[in-house]
Amino acid sequence: MTGFNTQLVHGQNVHDNQTGAINIPIYNSSTYAYPSATSKVRWDYERSGNPTREYLEKQITLLENGKNGFAFASGMAAIHAVFAIFKPGDHILVGNQIYGGTFRILNQYFKERGIEFSVVDTTNLATIEPAIKENTKATYFEPVTNPLLHVSSVAGVAKIAQKHHLLTIVDNTFLTPYLQKPLELGADIVVHSATKYLSGHSDVIAGLVVTNSEELGKKVYFVQNALGGVLSPESASLVRRGIQTLAVRMDRQQQNAFEIIHFLEQRPEVTKIYYPGIKGTKDYLIASAECQGFGGVLSFELAPKINASAFVNQLQLIRLAVSLGAVESLAELPYEMSHAELPPAERLKAGISTQLIRLAVGIEDSSDLIADLKQAIDFAVQHPVNKQSI
Repeated sequence: MTGFNTQLVHGQNVHDNQTGAINIPIYNSSTYAYPSATSKVRWDYERSGNPTREYLEKQITLLENGKNGFAFASGMAAIHAVFAIFKPGDHILVGNQIYGGTFRILNQYFKERGIEFSVVDTTNLATIEPAIKENTKATYFEPVTNPLLHVSSVAGVAKIAQKHHLLTIVDNTFLTPYLQKPLELGADIVVHSATKYLSGHSDVIAGLVVTNSEELGKKVYFVQNALGGVLSPESASLVRRGIQTLAVRMDRQQQNAFEIIHFLEQRPEVTKIYYPGIKGTKDYLIASAECQGFGGVLSFELAPKINASAFVNQLQLIRLAVSLGAVESLAELPYEMSHAELPPAERLKAGISTQLIRLAVGIEDSSDLIADLKQAIDFAVQHPVNKQSI
């Protein structure tokens, strides 16, 4: 068994006996010729299977130590496929801090089609068992929440789910298999927005699913093939290429994150920092036990009179955008941007204040990132929130 970094670079062996290509070629064909009308062929139509896409699917299966992998046209297409394996009348427990797009598809699409959902705080295992009903079929959550970076125990949730014969479904986008392998902790299905860390360059939209059993794999493949939300060969090749540098990128991003946190801790304008790698917290204890690192995203609160909008607008090197996981650093104001679709009361209830900043750390020189943060804080101090807007 090769090491993880070797698996990132090489994946499954490519045996291209036509050219000797080191990397899997982009097979950009919508259909494939049959040797004869009665031949049993491996490839017939791209929606059902493509060699380039299959390479990526096998690679993510290898990295997650699963049984079957599937590549979709977006993270939301992957999430849709996973929830589509359930039937009307099924009940699913959902973590109380999940991606807004997931929240939307559950409440405005699947709920209307007869699937029931209950929200639980998966960071508090005591809330899970009382919420289980006779028709409960699964739990779904993100081990590291967005944007407050609270950590749930995958092993703890999975143990409860197994006791009640439920599936455990984990969105592992923030950590990737480099930092956590949920299937090895007891999960049944892992979902990724491969748009983020796996591709890592803000140039492709993609989603991945890995199952821990052939039975679940058949269910996910049926949805993938029937609905057709598959990843294109070109995009599959970009994700494959991004995966090769996953470890070196995330190592640099985490190193930069710690250096930025050290800087922020010295600034009186910053009242709170959220990051699983900060010692002395429950999040740190869980992450230390179940993860190989803490990720490249952190959030922090600015003091009440500091103009948060002025701060993010003043950033010069760090770009103002809502994604994460790429080589460039990105900042956003969750209250006004990524979580703006929630009513103000719901945002505040979830801990998303007007002063909260989320920073997705890239691989730039940390000194340049810190200098940018410093000048933006200084600018915001000089342009405080006026009394009428407080």
